[in-house]
Amino acid sequence: MTQPIDITRGRASAGSHADGVRQPGGAEPYYVSAGREVEVFAACAERGLPVMLKGPTGCGKTRFVEHMAWRLKRPLVTIACHDDLSASDLTGRYLIRGGETVWTDGPLTTAVRLGAICYLDEVVEARQDTVVVIHPLTDDRRLLPIDKTGELIEAAPGFQLVISYNPGYQHALKDLKPSTRQRFVSLEFDFPPPEAESAIVAHESGVDEATAARLVRLAARVRNLRDQGLAEAPSTRLLVSTARLIAGGIPAAEACRAGLVAPLTDDPDLLGAISDLITATL
Repeated sequence: MTQPIDITRGRASAGSHADGVRQPGGAEPYYVSAGREVEVFAACAERGLPVMLKGPTGCGKTRFVEHMAWRLKRPLVTIACHDDLSASDLTGRYLIRGGETVWTDGPLTTAVRLGAICYLDEVVEARQDTVVVIHPLTDDRRLLPIDKTGELIEAAPGFQLVISYNPGYQHALKDLKPSTRQRFVSLEFDFPPPEAESAIVAHESGVDEATAARLVRLAARVRNLRDQGLAEAPSTRLLVSTARLIAGGIPAAEACRAGLVAPLTDDPDLLGAISDLITATL
């Protein structure tokens, strides 16, 4: 028996609080600017230009997008990309609800209808055929075709597409096509300068400034171990997690082992080298 299809159900109407949509308002997401990225992003938003954020894991890309959504008073839809992410996961699909077949918007479609900022985090993790879906939204057309419903949705005013990735993870099978890369204005991120990173760690964790500064000095020394085979440098996010353990009463050395060292490597030589740095720094 053929079920009736009601493609209007399940949609998020403009102005509603749809699932997965972070509405503007509330406290300002803490962000320390490292250059003119705020001004460039705001100029892109005003002109509907898509933005690509490049930088190592945990350096503040996601917090920057949250900060800009708050500053620009735009709804924010965040999508964590992965290998199994399909075009239907972005645009939507038919679902069976209450004995009826209904269309349910995906997060990208929701953002397009609402005029939200749509943030695709670690976009290179998504399959190439999935990434192609965003192309018509990144040029003057600002359109989202949905083959399954036959709709051609024009992006509402305020819609902005933002993608991010870590260049350190790139390889031949996971890279953005030139046809995708050249559709975006690019902003490059790195770990903040020591003084700024100390301020971030202290603010986000509650530890005192001296403790935050010591953790940042330790991170700088550990980051130098990348030349000795350390695959990933300790991020600002890791420092904040470690500092929160310290703020919670865990001794600094133990907090560093659990929050900073163990997530980085299982290599015995590197573990020993980092432990020596902890002893020397803290």
